[in-house]
Amino acid sequence: MELVSWQDPQLREVVWFAVCCRALALLLQALFNLLLPDHAADAFSPPRLPEPGGCDALLERLLGGLSRWDAEHFLFIAEHGYLYEHSCAFLPLYPLSLRALAHGPLRPLAPWLRPRSRLLLSAALLNWLLAPLAAAALYRLGRAVLSCRRLPFLAALLFSVSPAGVFLAAAYSESVFAFLAFGAMWQLEQGQGWLSGLLFSLAAGARANGLVNAGFFLYSRARRLALRLQAGPGAAEDLPPLWQQLLSLTSSAVLLCAGIALPFALFQYYAYVRFCGPGWGPEQPVPSPLLQLALDKGYRLAAVDGVKPPWCSQPFPVVYSYVQDSYWNVGFLRYFELKQIPNFLLALPVTLLGSWAAWTYAVADPRHCLTLGLERRKSEEESKPRAGFCCPAAFVYVVHATALLLFGFFCMHVQVLTRFLGSSSPVLYWFSAHLLQEHEPLLRTEGTDDETTASPSKDESLRGESAAPCGKRTCENPVWMLLRNWRSITPLSKCVLGFFLSYWLLGLILHCNFLPWT
Repeated sequence: MELVSWQDPQLREVVWFAVCCRALALLLQALFNLLLPDHAADAFSPPRLPEPGGCDALLERLLGGLSRWDAEHFLFIAEHGYLYEHSCAFLPLYPLSLRALAHGPLRPLAPWLRPRSRLLLSAALLNWLLAPLAAAALYRLGRAVLSCRRLPFLAALLFSVSPAGVFLAAAYSESVFAFLAFGAMWQLEQGQGWLSGLLFSLAAGARANGLVNAGFFLYSRARRLALRLQAGPGAAEDLPPLWQQLLSLTSSAVLLCAGIALPFALFQYYAYVRFCGPGWGPEQPVPSPLLQLALDKGYRLAAVDGVKPPWCSQPFPVVYSYVQDSYWNVGFLRYFELKQIPNFLLALPVTLLGSWAAWTYAVADPRHCLTLGLERRKSEEESKPRAGFCCPAAFVYVVHATALLLFGFFCMHVQVLTRFLGSSSPVLYWFSAHLLQEHEPLLRTEGTDDETTASPSKDESLRGESAAPCGKRTCENPVWMLLRNWRSITPLSKCVLGFFLSYWLLGLILHCNFLPWT
């Protein structure tokens, strides 16, 4: 899967900007972590085993801001496995990746760094690598879907200063999930169904909302069948019988969707065997400090006392939903309380952007939305497809983002909505770039014919010779250009950029010091 073609000046700028933003984020979190005292938060804080040494303390000062809140869960799982029941809310791909790095390439540092310190260093290195790869995948996906050049370029640059930026840098699974999800979407647009299915499957092993991505396959197969059925009489004669088409498309869709769900299902089976099966407790004795932590906090260990958790007796024993329900009170309308108004205000910008994006797309082409994009468009329309955010190909992505927005707003802790959408859907970045491109005169003067440019072929996309109105060696960064001209840009541009940059910076200040954030 080739994500970076250095002949494309826009892609070079996207990758370079992502690397610089990630380096700046690491520097700022270290600075804020040194200057500001940590808040005494009621968060998961396991004892350090073994006791840290001098190098461990130094690394903690430099990278400790990346290990706050849920990052402690990922680091604990990578070091000790799924010792506690509530740890099963965090899927295994990211902890396994950290463990592989810490006990593989970073193994020579064992004389100076304890396992947790190597895991923390692994998280910083892994996320720094995945940040430019995710940005490159988002850029490639935008080129394939939006059929234009400037808009995907601007969207990928905005991803590097995402409102969820601190979670893409910290020891969270958002970074690996964004890379896998955007890469899988791009491969599906390229017609690489099985490679896309593999990446979607890995994404479902990182975050549970990766299961929703199976909808992309279902829609792709349904649209292909609908267009075949609407083909003219001459074209229909060259096609197999209808039952064969139905059987082929259905079987491939079912197999790929089952493959996407397989990692999640295997993890649920592992949890059932570990916490519900007799004699399948921890392989090694649990250290006494961790046992004491379980007693103090009421954490359930892996079947050490022979008492099975309630979820083991359910017809479909799924530990993930049980933990979300019992430990974090996640459910429909459960978060709708007066005391949660500050969290709803925190999620208000991304809620407004997501709702505005869905409304803008629906108003631009109501017929396309009502027919679910399954109607074959007239030949004269197909010769000049609409480009940009409101193009027909973006329909399934807008539906996906809207579904995530509704589920997150009504069924989840609403403050996580920003990072939930920021790491799962390209629409947040596409629509923000669309607003800037449409309403900012400084951007409209840059290559006005860009939005009507047809989608490039695969060869042209890889060559990148005509990828942008850029020079041979450099490419103007529109985000940096808008920041340089801050006083002269429109109020809407200030609101969009202000939301991205303020949340990016506030996240580094608050989250890295154990203060509540998205």
